[in-house]
Amino acid sequence: METVFDFTLPKGYLDGSGQLHRKGKMRLATAADEIGATRDPRVLSNPSYLTIVILGRVVTELEGLEMVSANVIEKLFTADLAFLQDMYQRINDIEPPTMEAVCPDCGKIFRVPLNFTVEG
Repeated sequence: METVFDFTLPKGYLDGSGQLHRKGKMRLATAADEIGATRDPRVLSNPSYLTIVILGRVVTELEGLEMVSANVIEKLFTADLAFLQDMYQRINDIEPPTMEAVCPDCGKIFRVPLNFTVEG
């Protein structure tokens, strides 16, 4: 079973020196991730911060950064945050993330794994 998924952010994280970071990895969430996030003081004072804290736990890599934390996640462009929220929902769903595809030769419908890379 795959537990870590590669992604490419649509916009990218712009660090303090102006460097753009787009490629990263997200792992499947554990119960401890979700429970621990609900105990975070930032979440207790502002429940809408829950998403930021959880993503800060499960996004394990962002190219060129030593560490990814909630502080990095909160500085993402909104398009990137929405992208990661959607990816989190898809990979932590009961079924592995797939989509329907149609064979161009025979017309047969089949399922293929989703690729979370956005080119552009």
